[in-house]
Amino acid sequence: MASNNNLKIHEHFKVVPQSSSTQTTTLPLTFFDTLWLRFHPVERIFFYTLPNSQSHPSHFFQKIIPNLKSSLSLTLQHFLPLAGKIVWPSEKPIIQYTPNDSVSLIIAESDSDFNHVIENSPHEASLSRSFIPHLESTDSFASIISIQITLFPKNGFSIGITTHHAVLDGKSSTMFIEAWSYLNKKTIETEQHFPTLLPKLEPLFNREIIKDQNELSDLFMNNWKSFLTQMFPNEKGNEKCLKILPFEPKLKDHVRATFNLTREDLDKIKKRVLSKWENFYTNESKPQNLSSFVLTCAYSLICIAKAIHGVEKEKEKFSFAFTVDCRTRLEPSIPNNYFGNCVWGRMVESQPLDFIKEDGLVLVAKSIYDTIKMINEKGVLEGANDVFSKYASLASEKVEMISVAGSNRFGVYGIDFGWGKASKVEIISIDRGLTIGLAESKDGSGGIEIGLVLKKNVMDLFSTLFHEGLCIT
Repeated sequence: MASNNNLKIHEHFKVVPQSSSTQTTTLPLTFFDTLWLRFHPVERIFFYTLPNSQSHPSHFFQKIIPNLKSSLSLTLQHFLPLAGKIVWPSEKPIIQYTPNDSVSLIIAESDSDFNHVIENSPHEASLSRSFIPHLESTDSFASIISIQITLFPKNGFSIGITTHHAVLDGKSSTMFIEAWSYLNKKTIETEQHFPTLLPKLEPLFNREIIKDQNELSDLFMNNWKSFLTQMFPNEKGNEKCLKILPFEPKLKDHVRATFNLTREDLDKIKKRVLSKWENFYTNESKPQNLSSFVLTCAYSLICIAKAIHGVEKEKEKFSFAFTVDCRTRLEPSIPNNYFGNCVWGRMVESQPLDFIKEDGLVLVAKSIYDTIKMINEKGVLEGANDVFSKYASLASEKVEMISVAGSNRFGVYGIDFGWGKASKVEIISIDRGLTIGLAESKDGSGGIEIGLVLKKNVMDLFSTLFHEGLCIT
């Protein structure tokens, strides 16, 4: 039994899809996928509280783990490509599943304080990384998902899942976890060995419905290679290398924390923004409404920027990029259960100094609102050819890029494996950049949860700005 930072590894399984196909199957990567080919994986943890009797090691390892393992095998039968690998046999990389391919499943036990791990207040950023599995990648192949289940005796357990972004976006990875949780819960409730999956959770893998009308795939591949050479000059060499690039997590002197904006908070922020709207934009009527996304991002962004600038005075220029789900925005629209990447990134056209101005909230909110309005009017892929040059230009001007991961629409707190809803859900990989992690509020009241990893002194100032700002009437 290996031990590492209070973590005991009990077993390492290779879970094969149940009744797996005897045929080798392949899937092409679309232009939405190739954008993320060597990008860091998305790492997410679901924490579940258990009664004392169920979280006793003997019960957990003899009853709960076999159930989770068998339901995972059953789920993978519906999601065969996830057990495969990304390979690059000829001109373009592909997803390839061959018989007996499997998913890595680590079973571990931690003596960390469960309540400390899941608390919202700042704690060491490295702590949660113990509960996330590594995703294997080499020059010649990349695994697609890996999973780690960690027991916290007498308290609960976590399911950590690491996913390759070139195969699935946030909506798809959430759908897979929903499918697994549904089948696991059904197995417990009905004692059926082969429950059927709900139609809405059946994945659609047909890549032909994504039309690459502007040959964006080739453009992205070429620009991506050039862009990565600039970012990682030591990674030159094999053009077909599939090893994930070293976007190292920021852990030293960094802390992880979660903040909440209630429905009332969001209404207060909205009134503040709209009350000043016409002072700045005299030729435009103010909008009837502003989405929770616009309000949450704008408020979080100005607090982050002002906190960073407050600690590191030389950092004063900021920009914001977010991803848009394109499923309903393409012609023809893509079915909701399409499984793969169908997101596109957009940069907000704001002035880099707007984020730290006194009225930064209204300036940034307006910029995000305008960007979404332009997407709705001109199409989600408008200006796609310029994305790399825009990013390179901002980087050369030493602009701090802030991005967002997750969504308050995924419903992650509703995912129940049979032992109740999650006590905490965290996107761990936000520590690999300056990223806001979003989820819906756990209490289902319409608020939004914000996850952050920042330097400790920056987080302290952010917390002060965030909470004081909500007290302003």
